[in-house]
Amino acid sequence: MSAPVSPSPTITETPRERTDKQDVEKAASALPAPQAAPAADATPEAEALARQTRKFDFWFLPIPKRLRYEPHRKVHFGLLLNCVFGIASTFIVANLYYCQPILIELAASFKVDYDRISRIPTLVQGGYGCGLLLIAPMGDLVPRRPLLLGTISIALALTVGLATTTSLVAFEVITFFVGMASVAPQILIPLAADLAPPERRASAMALVLGGLLFGVLLARVLAGLIAQFASWRDVYYMALGAQAAIFAALWSTLPDYPSKNPHLTYPHILGSMVKLAVTEPRLIQACFVSLASSATFTCYWISLTFLLGDAPYNYSTLVIGLFGLVGAVGVMLAPLVGRLVDKMVPWYSALAATSMLVIVMAIYWGAAGVNVAAVVITTIGLDVFRQLQQVSLTTSVVSISAPMRARLNSVLILALFVGQVTGSAVSAQIYTKYGWRAVGAFMFAMCVFQIPVLLIRGPHTRRYTWFGYEGGLEFRKSVVLAREKEREERERSEAERTNGNGADTKQPEGDAPQPEDHAALDEKRDDPATSV
Repeated sequence: MSAPVSPSPTITETPRERTDKQDVEKAASALPAPQAAPAADATPEAEALARQTRKFDFWFLPIPKRLRYEPHRKVHFGLLLNCVFGIASTFIVANLYYCQPILIELAASFKVDYDRISRIPTLVQGGYGCGLLLIAPMGDLVPRRPLLLGTISIALALTVGLATTTSLVAFEVITFFVGMASVAPQILIPLAADLAPPERRASAMALVLGGLLFGVLLARVLAGLIAQFASWRDVYYMALGAQAAIFAALWSTLPDYPSKNPHLTYPHILGSMVKLAVTEPRLIQACFVSLASSATFTCYWISLTFLLGDAPYNYSTLVIGLFGLVGAVGVMLAPLVGRLVDKMVPWYSALAATSMLVIVMAIYWGAAGVNVAAVVITTIGLDVFRQLQQVSLTTSVVSISAPMRARLNSVLILALFVGQVTGSAVSAQIYTKYGWRAVGAFMFAMCVFQIPVLLIRGPHTRRYTWFGYEGGLEFRKSVVLAREKEREERERSEAERTNGNGADTKQPEGDAPQPEDHAALDEKRDDPATSV
C-alpha cells in the first residue's frame, strides 16, 4: 500500500470525506487496471478478477481471443473503438425517435385517430425511462460486454415485431420494451470513461455523446424519407439491419471487462442511486442544469415544426425534417468539444456553454418568426453549445466515483429525461396559445436559470460542500493537476521522512500503479480538477 495522501494544507478534510475516500479505495481495489498490469502483491479481490476470464457470451457465443480479459494485458482504447461506441449510440438511441415522423402513416395503417396513435412516442420514452432506472445502473454490477450485447439483441428481436405486427396493442407493448432495451448508449458512456486514459476521457465521452445526439436527429430524417418513398414498415426493417450491424461491430471490437463491484447486489445498486441523488452536491447541481437544458432542447425541436409550418415560412414536412441535418454541425464538432473539455476544468466549460445558450435563445426570442437565418443560427448554436455543456457535466459527474460511474450517469440522464418530458409537455401548449415569442421567452428563462445554479458552487469546491468557493479559480486543468502532483510529492516525501525514509511503506515493484483505474487514483485526491 502506498502512503496515505494528506488533505490539502489549505482545506480541512472532514471525517465524512475521509470515510468516503476509504470506501472508494476499498471498492477500487476490485477494479482491473485498463492501462497497466496489476501489481505483484495483488489482493484477493484482484486475484478473483483474474479468474473472471470468459470464453463465451451467453454460454454459446465465442468471445474473440484477443478481446478476452487478461489481467496482465493492457486495454487499448483507440479511435476505432471510440468510433464504434459513437456509431452504436447513434443507431441504438434512434430506436426512440423513428416513430415521430411516421405517426400519420401509423394512424392510417392501424385505422385509429391521432389521439390514440400519439401514445406511441409516450410509450417508447416511458420504456426508455424504465431502462435508465432498472438496466443502465447494472453497468456497475455485471460485466459490460454481455450486458451491452444482451440489450442490443433484445431490441433487435423486438424490432422484428414492430415491422411485422398488424395489431396496434401489440405494437404499443413492443414499443415500450424496445424503449426499455435501448439504453446501450448510457452503458457505453461510463465504459468509455473507464477505458480511456485520463487525459482523453472527455474526448472519448464527447464522441459517444455526439453520436447519441446525432441519432436523435438522424432518426427523424431517415424515418421521414423512408416513409415518404416506401412504407413505414421499411423504417423498422432498416432499424433491424442497423442494430444487427451494431451487434456484430461490438461483438468483434468490444473487450471483455470484469464486473467493477462483484460484491454488490442489484437492490443495493438501486438503493445507492437514491442516496446519490440526495447526497452528492456536484451531481445534484449537474442534474438541475441538465434538466433545464434538455427541457429547452426538446421544447425547441417540437415547436420548430409548428414555426416552420406556419406563416411566414410554410415549409413542407420534408423540408422541416431535413432541418434536422443543420443540427448535425454540432455532432461534427464533437472531437473539438472533447479536447476543449480535456484542457479546461469542466465547471468553466459548462458555464461558457450555458452563457452562449442564453445568447442563442435571445436570438430566437427576438427574430425566429421574422427571418429564417435566426432559426438556422439557433439550431446550430443549440446543438453545439448543448453538446459542450453535456460533455462538461458528464465528465464532472463520472469523476465523482469510478466504482459508481454507471449509477451516477443514470441519475444524470434520468434528470435529462425529466427535462425532455417537461419540454414535450409545455412546448405545444405554449405555442398554440401564445405563439413563437412565448416559446422563445420560456427557453430563454430556462437557460438563464442554469447560470445561478452553476455559480452557487465553485470550480474547485470539495465533494460534500454544497455552496461557496474554495481552492482558487484556476481554469486550466493541466495547471490544477500539476499543483496537485507537486503537493502529493511533497507530502509523500514528508511521510517517508517521518516513517524512517519509507521503511514502513510498501510500494509495488516496478512503475505499474496499484490495480485500480486512473479515475480511482484521481478520486483519492477528491479530483479538484473535475468539479462542476
